[in-house]
Amino acid sequence: MPTANESSALVSTPVTEKKLARILLDGHGGDGAPDVVLDGLQRVMASSSKKVKFGVCGLVEVLEPALKARGLEKLVEIVPATEVIEMCDAPAVAVRRKKQSSIHVAARAVRDGDWDAMVSAGNTGALMAISKLILKTLPGIDRPAIASMIPAVDGGTFFLDIGANVDCSSEHLVQFAVMGSCYLQAAEGVESPRVGLLNIGSEETKGTDVIKVTAARLRESNLNFIGNVEGTDLFSDKVDVVVCDGFVGNVSLKTMEGLANLMLGTIKQELTSTLVAKTGALLARKALKRVKNALHPSEHNGAPLLGLNGIVVKSHGGADAHAYACAIDVAQREVEADLITRTIEAMNTMAEASV
Repeated sequence: MPTANESSALVSTPVTEKKLARILLDGHGGDGAPDVVLDGLQRVMASSSKKVKFGVCGLVEVLEPALKARGLEKLVEIVPATEVIEMCDAPAVAVRRKKQSSIHVAARAVRDGDWDAMVSAGNTGALMAISKLILKTLPGIDRPAIASMIPAVDGGTFFLDIGANVDCSSEHLVQFAVMGSCYLQAAEGVESPRVGLLNIGSEETKGTDVIKVTAARLRESNLNFIGNVEGTDLFSDKVDVVVCDGFVGNVSLKTMEGLANLMLGTIKQELTSTLVAKTGALLARKALKRVKNALHPSEHNGAPLLGLNGIVVKSHGGADAHAYACAIDVAQREVEADLITRTIEAMNTMAEASV
């Protein structure tokens, strides 16, 4: 079996030609839909020079006037749906009883090849359940995972799973590692992503039995596995992909978001407390803006649902227009990188190496 030094890059075939992305948005997902969705879309269309086909899925009577108000009625296609999944709907209910919802219709459109990707800020549980039911998982993948790019010293760390799978076996965690590595190679251009397994210490003797078995399997894989990493390593330049189960990942992510908001709020409060502080803030406004952009959760919005036989990106339910535009950008990059094909190639390489 090849080691990380012998074959650290799972996918070596370069993408020679970027395809035209066809992105379908869930018009009713999130707290401010459809306004936030369409405002985010308008930002993307105004700032990007790339040729992309956009559509929005949902109630025609709601979306049509909203598009006209923004002058987008001739530029954005409406894919009709007759039902809406609310944030309070249980995933099982949404799957069985709302089959004409915007999430259902959008997922079927991706499955049937009419669209390349869908973006939704709606009910996370329903989005995951419906996407898995309709799109299915890729060969060799048992469970999809939700991933997120979090700020780090060198730009970002790709973190998964952040909530889709509370209980995971070592097999699931290894699959997450493959998917995360492949994503960074394809969508971010990282040649040989450094993969770390989140643990309570870097020593091989620490962690649960599942973590120990996972670490042993990753050491034998052809991934560029650097070993166990701790919570403090998430924001360093030590690792590119960090793998954990969804329970740990979700708690960690929410803690990061809360701390970032606390830091930004405290900085703002202190810099406006006195005339001297305000003067200093004015002089340092460019640097402070860079700090805000690096720490604010909206700058890293757009969590890909990896492992599905189709591209699905989850936007934060409370996202503003700027944050939603970031989620659209994630979907666009996945399509252009042909992520699905490259993930299949990566899983095949892993399977062949284990024979």
